[in-house]
Amino acid sequence: MNTALLQRGIALSAQPVSWLNAAQPVLLLAVRLYIAWVFFRSGLTKIDDWGTTLALFQDEYQVPLLPPALAAFMGASGELLLPPLLLLGLAGRFAALGLFVVNAMAVISYPALFQFDCPAAIQSHYFWGASLLGLAAFGPGALSLDAWLMKRFKRL
Repeated sequence: MNTALLQRGIALSAQPVSWLNAAQPVLLLAVRLYIAWVFFRSGLTKIDDWGTTLALFQDEYQVPLLPPALAAFMGASGELLLPPLLLLGLAGRFAALGLFVVNAMAVISYPALFQFDCPAAIQSHYFWGASLLGLAAFGPGALSLDAWLMKRFKRL
């Protein structure tokens, strides 16, 4: 292989890679904002009509190992407490992993997603799960309280 051609290809890719690296903090913030909004809104829906939420957890959702009322409480709590942390990027990896578990439990415990052939709903859950795993693996990014705290405490 021609080394000049390889060097030219590397040089051509340097600028787009540089742009993507510069955009990374904003893109991670956008992902955090979207995911936090989706889950927080779901939590608000749960507490808006707690009786319906309890009925769903008793009749529709099949959360393994937990009584329906406890599962409903834990699900709503996770959807209300973790999204603000994720949005701020405070304990961002913890929040992302917690919401990943909430999302996984939603998919596992609601078989109607599969029975009634709801590909859009399943794809949304897969997207949220993959996004949350990415945030857990790579962190919430430079535009987060985690990053700010790390910089602040490294100076001390």
